[in-house]
Amino acid sequence: MLLQLDIQNIALIDKVNIEPGKGLNILTGETGAGKSIIIDSINAILGERVSRDIIRTGKDKALVEAVFRIDNSRFAGFFEEMGLEPEEDGTLIISREFNTSGKNLCRINGKMATVGMLKTFGERLIDIHGQFDNQSLLRTESHLELLDSFAGVGVSDLKQRYTALLNEYKDIKAHLKSLSGDKGDRERKIDLLGFQVEEIKKAKLKPGEEEGLNRQRTLLASSEKIINSLANAYELLFSGNNIKNSVSDNMSEALNELHTIEKLDFRYEDICKKLQDLSFQLEDVIEDIRKERDNTEYNPELLDETEERLDLVFKLKRKYGNSIQSILEYCVKAETQLNEIMKSEEVIEELTKRLKKVDKELYEVAISLNAARCKAAETLEGKIAGELEDLEMKRAKFKADIHFESSLDQNGERKYYLNGLDHIEFLISPNAGEPLKPLSKIASGGEMSRIMLAIKTILADVDRLPTLIFDEIDMGISGKASQKVGEKLSFISRKHQVICVTHLAQIACMADSHFLIEKFSDEHSTKTVVKKLANHEIRNEIARILGGASSSEISKKYADEMLINAKELKKA
Repeated sequence: MLLQLDIQNIALIDKVNIEPGKGLNILTGETGAGKSIIIDSINAILGERVSRDIIRTGKDKALVEAVFRIDNSRFAGFFEEMGLEPEEDGTLIISREFNTSGKNLCRINGKMATVGMLKTFGERLIDIHGQFDNQSLLRTESHLELLDSFAGVGVSDLKQRYTALLNEYKDIKAHLKSLSGDKGDRERKIDLLGFQVEEIKKAKLKPGEEEGLNRQRTLLASSEKIINSLANAYELLFSGNNIKNSVSDNMSEALNELHTIEKLDFRYEDICKKLQDLSFQLEDVIEDIRKERDNTEYNPELLDETEERLDLVFKLKRKYGNSIQSILEYCVKAETQLNEIMKSEEVIEELTKRLKKVDKELYEVAISLNAARCKAAETLEGKIAGELEDLEMKRAKFKADIHFESSLDQNGERKYYLNGLDHIEFLISPNAGEPLKPLSKIASGGEMSRIMLAIKTILADVDRLPTLIFDEIDMGISGKASQKVGEKLSFISRKHQVICVTHLAQIACMADSHFLIEKFSDEHSTKTVVKKLANHEIRNEIARILGGASSSEISKKYADEMLINAKELKKA
């Protein structure tokens, strides 16, 4: 959903801020006031080409910035692919600055981006229908997705089954390919895998061994220092030397002194007891130091063995994994693969049988998918025909053309696609006697907009694009048709944010938010401003559209009546 649009220095616009709301947002104004500039600015955000001539006269650069609220999960793949970080609250800010030299500066959430990146996001944010288009419905690849969404749970379940079988089919084919090849390749692979398995098994690696070896190497390399430190500590604590007594001797002497007075006061007795405890603890420490000293020895041979073992582990890690556990896992896989190749003929035969079985099931599901889609297409065609009739296109015909690709390639295999074997394209014939053509071949802007509106009305619940823009969809229509267009726009806006540029009161009166675009001139310049209208201002604008430049009391009363009727229609 588009939350905010800021435009600076584009054509007649000096600086404009628009905050569209939920539901139906209507833009009105006199011809030439600058409504098309708003659409041009949005197109710039969507990655469309922008001419430097659009920059306001006398200015060196222009800026368009849009703030969207999005579902991060839907765009996660694009953020990751482009190295961008999504905002936790789902805010997406896209800006594009361009100058008179033709340079573009694009940003997505504050980070530098390309025009192509803007286009990738834009195609999934806004659908524009009108003179300049970013129409998702013109992209044939979207037709299958829309038809499947319209079809509902039945097709969804079949697609899940198809996807599971397709993955299995691809895995089996990849496995068969790995076992195929000429005899020389097979022998070379056997030799390589056999060498790798033997090399790893011969090493007799154990999980956690490397950590133990590293600790052992550290101790062995420091054994002389350890022995000297233990011997010195033992001497200081117990043996003493010719110059001074040991700590143990001094502690015994201190205890003897305290024993002579301990009976005189409980305080001396308490001190004597604490020192006696320390004496016992000291004896334990001295004994531990003696044992460690006697058991520690400098062993250069064991150090060399440890270094050699660690070197072997390092070489194996460089070849087969970054840890002993990874090396052992690689060994298991290599041994399994070796066994398969050794008995590859049996494995190939078994895999070929499985592939044939899965291929049969996959084709059957593809046929079921085709049947379900054909049934859904028939329903969709009828519904859209009804909508087109409402929009005064009574002779128009719509068809969801489905081509089932059942042919085999030169190897006698089918080429399965991600969503089945169906190619789907929406076709339209706007007038009686005209052949059905792809949507992209429709020449009339007014017809195209109404066709898109009819399709969007039916697919409103399944189309995931959050914002739809209709630029002068009222071209070439009036009366009853315009009333129907307004109703359908209001209907679509219950599921989408809709922005519509219109000249018709029948459409404008259905607005949830109404923006007036006006042009002001003085002796020095002309500029366009955009204002969100309050309730009484909406009435005056509807009256202006009805009555022209000078709205009368009659047109105001008619405007009041239209707004009341529109309110009732929206409630219904």
